[in-house]
Amino acid sequence: MRPFVVFWRLFPFVIAFLRDRRRWIIVGRPRRASDAVHRRRAQRLTLTVAALGPAFIKLAQVFASRADILPEPYLSEVGKLTDNVPPLPSRDIQAVIVRELGKPLDQLFDRFDVEPLAAASLGQVHRAALGEREVVVKVLRPGVEELVADDLDAAFRILYFVNILFPNHHTRAITTIVREFAKRIDEEMDFRQEARNAEHIRANFARDSRVAVPEVVGALTSRRVLVLQYMEGTKIDRLQSRIASGDIALETLLRTVVEVYAQMMLIDGLFHADPHPGNLLVAPNGTLVLLDFGMVVRVERETRIRLIETILAAVRKDVDGVIAGFYELGVLDPEVDRGTVRDAARALMSIAFTPDAEPRQVQRIVNDVMATFYRWPIMLPSEFVYLGRAAALAEGIALRYDPAFNAVQFASPVIRRMGATLLASVATGDSRDRMQDVLGEITGIARELRDVLRRAGRDELRVRSHPRDVIEMQQFIAGQTRRIVLCMATGVLAVVGALLYVADHNTYVLVATLFVTLVMFALFLLVPWHLLSRPLQGLRRRR
Repeated sequence: MRPFVVFWRLFPFVIAFLRDRRRWIIVGRPRRASDAVHRRRAQRLTLTVAALGPAFIKLAQVFASRADILPEPYLSEVGKLTDNVPPLPSRDIQAVIVRELGKPLDQLFDRFDVEPLAAASLGQVHRAALGEREVVVKVLRPGVEELVADDLDAAFRILYFVNILFPNHHTRAITTIVREFAKRIDEEMDFRQEARNAEHIRANFARDSRVAVPEVVGALTSRRVLVLQYMEGTKIDRLQSRIASGDIALETLLRTVVEVYAQMMLIDGLFHADPHPGNLLVAPNGTLVLLDFGMVVRVERETRIRLIETILAAVRKDVDGVIAGFYELGVLDPEVDRGTVRDAARALMSIAFTPDAEPRQVQRIVNDVMATFYRWPIMLPSEFVYLGRAAALAEGIALRYDPAFNAVQFASPVIRRMGATLLASVATGDSRDRMQDVLGEITGIARELRDVLRRAGRDELRVRSHPRDVIEMQQFIAGQTRRIVLCMATGVLAVVGALLYVADHNTYVLVATLFVTLVMFALFLLVPWHLLSRPLQGLRRRR
């Protein structure tokens, strides 16, 4: 019954979104709804997703950074979704620990705090002691694996029918995201994998005194239990008093956040993929503490090279270099109008790099770019999405303390200074790996060339024109098709009127029917189509 429950709760929102595109679902102009209506709907959607359970909460957090899937204000509202839930009784958590580690609790820990430090949809965290050493114990909630499996099964069943009924780039992108999420959520529920991720990232920052990663207690770690070093700190979004007192320099902290995430994504290739304020603490000595490594993304060397080139092009204000990088990264579908993308990128960069640009101006341009992402068939690779989430986190923290903060102007000198290190990180490396990359590229090119030649030999080679060149033709054909259909309907009306006259010999019915038919024919055949109906569009762009 779970698929039916999920479908029943989400179906009203599906209908509402479809009516935004076509008033009567399959025909009609886009329905005009005010910004207030969309905000209220976004809030209801967020509450509905939160009530559906842990899998949908985690999945919604992924969608919160997908401007190519969700438009505003839904993007912002879903981004506020948290997975804080009522804690489970301590006896249930202790039973999991004893079952996983095979010993009574008093033999495992010298102290175990009954009250949890945190309770989320997947796990619950308690503080404990091993001798003089303070630790935290993260425990997977009982039954959560079965619940997540049922929810994902329901999601895939619903998406199967959605893809049949509404085959477009949005539904394909949603299906891809859910499929990728299904892989990552399994890793997140295996605490042994999280322990390996934490140790790897801890080793990467071993020589950086600005960053701290808790040490894993390997002897007390299993699939459903993870024991880590306890680290004191304040959540990064609750530093008002420490910043006001001068205990922490905001600029230094933000520079550290930018450099740490740039190193993980672009140098180490192992990226902390769940950046939110609850996973970033600032220790009493000012050290940045990273927590929760259940979701980690591995970034291939070739992707890192392209990302670095694209980011450095943006710092140089090289619009064409940025666009070329987006195409190389697979962000932009070949069908996307390069001219439209260039105009949006140029406008965004001109505002963002203006010294006295107001945050409202930047936000307005960003919203326009996000709307473009939503309308065109654009797919954001997962690596790019998580980098965007980290950038949004840093910007959100800065704006909380400094409303005039300009993220682009702040990050540009930081990235420019790291440029040489970034390029050196991907230029160096094992020669065998570089040779494999080259051989892989040559093999891929040869395979694609062979495929092209085979298709040409079978007369299957297709030439695809650009959407900008055919959009007017599509609109013309759509208009003429509607004219024909409506004229046919009018003809049916005339036939019905004639039959009624034959049956009742009512002259008034015949005259009225013929008059209405004549007027409708005149409207459909003579009046320009754009005066009768606007071309169908996607969701209208909202400011």
